[in-house]
Order: sequence, then C-alpha cells, then structure tokens
Amino acid sequence: MPSVVPTDVNPLIGVFDSGVGGLSIVRELLAELPAHPLLFAADQAHLPYGVRTNSEIRQFVDSIARWMMGQGAQVIVLACNSASAAALHTLRADYPDFPFVGMEPAVKPAAQNTRSGVIGVLSTHATANGDLFRTTAARYAADVRVIAQPAPEFVQLVETGAWETDEGKAVLRRVIAPMLDAGADQIALACTHFPFLIDALRETAGEGVTFVDPSPAVARQTRRVLDSLALLRESGAVPQHRFHTTGDPDRLQAMIHRLIGIDTPVHALAWGRDLS
Repeated sequence: MPSVVPTDVNPLIGVFDSGVGGLSIVRELLAELPAHPLLFAADQAHLPYGVRTNSEIRQFVDSIARWMMGQGAQVIVLACNSASAAALHTLRADYPDFPFVGMEPAVKPAAQNTRSGVIGVLSTHATANGDLFRTTAARYAADVRVIAQPAPEFVQLVETGAWETDEGKAVLRRVIAPMLDAGADQIALACTHFPFLIDALRETAGEGVTFVDPSPAVARQTRRVLDSLALLRESGAVPQHRFHTTGDPDRLQAMIHRLIGIDTPVHALAWGRDLS
C-alpha cells in the first residue's frame, strides 16, 4: 500500500467518481462531516463508466484509490454506483486494512415504502447488470415488482448541464414513462449523477411518486466508519478541500459551482504521470 502522507489535522476523506455525479455525495459529506477535508477525483477522461467492462473499471478505480492513499486519504468513498458494482469487493480484498465506503442501489427503502407494490430503479448499465444490484434486489425486494431502467442519458444530461432544456425534459419523460405506466410509486436513484435531476424528475412524474436519494445515507455511513476507527472529528481547523479531474479542470470547476455552489480551483490528474 502507498505510504500515507498527512495533509490535515483532521482525517482526509477521499471521494471518487467517474464524473460530476460524486458531487452529490460531496454535498452530503460537507453537511455531515464539516470538519473533515475532502479529496475529490473525477475520472472524466474515461466517462462514462456505465458502458465499460468490469476489468476496465477495476483498473481505473485501483489506480485512483492508490493515488488517494498516497495523498493521505484515510477512508475512500466510491461515489459511483458503477465503480462500486465492479470494484468494491476487489478493493476490499486487495487492501483489507483500508476502509472503503461504496454505493448500494437504494432498493431497500424503496421496497419498504412502496404502496403500489411496484418500484423502479434508475441506474447505469454496469449497475443494472452487476451482482450487487441482483443480490440487493433479491434480499430486499423479493415481494415487490422491480423495474430496472438503465438511464445512461441522464449521466450526460448532468455532465453537460442540459437537463433543463426542452430536449433534456423530453429525455426525462421518455426514460421514466415505463416505470410510471407500470405503477411504480418509489423510484430509487442508483447513480450518483441522478440526485441532481431530482427536482426535474419530480416535476415530470407528478404527485404520488417518491425518488429515493441514497446520498445522505452514504454520508452517515462514512461518519460511522470514521467513528469506528476513532477518526471522527467534530471540530478543528477549517478544512482545505481539493478537487481533481482527469478531464478538463475548467469545465469541472464550472460544474462544481453550478451543482453544489462552491467556487474552488480544480487540478488536473494525468494518467501515466500522476497515476500509475
């Protein structure tokens, strides 16, 4: 394992996603753990992960996880459902002494709260086809009808900021229509990009449909992990957050401002130079 380089008085939390979706987790972590500095990395050079093979995703995730460890991260949040589905078990096996927090499709709360007996799950192809989704659905939703709907178009709507356009609204209507027609009254958001669409989705679906955002639960789980390791801090120096991308730093900087209202510099990460 790479050596740990302390970067702050309070433990550093690494947050990783293929794109800007992980900022939905950052938003919740900032509220839940305000004393902890965050190290965010978006692998936008390889976006989208949802159409890639598991072996490709594992290679990308392992490289950035090792880089984060070397930067001093003491817990890493895989703020990406596709990465969690493909690589979480492998990471935990390869680095058994390092804590990872992953994403799990929010099937359980959707199944518990449905009144119609029908739930929808919006995800990427990688998540929908992964073992994690199948086992979660079998465990928590055996008694309800589950309609899984891959929505790779939603990832692009968030990455480009185009969900408020007429074309974007048309995409939202088209993708969720089969779930609404089947009577789904709970729709789980199984991609970290999708919480940024929640207001538009609610407007599209109308009353009687609940969209389940797992982001707050992930932040609470991160708190529990830190607490269990005696790393939890409630106060301290003002944390210095750092944002990185393998893509265009200026573009990510603009999206951070738009999506979570933070003005911050973004640093470039280069494969073969910064990541090995």
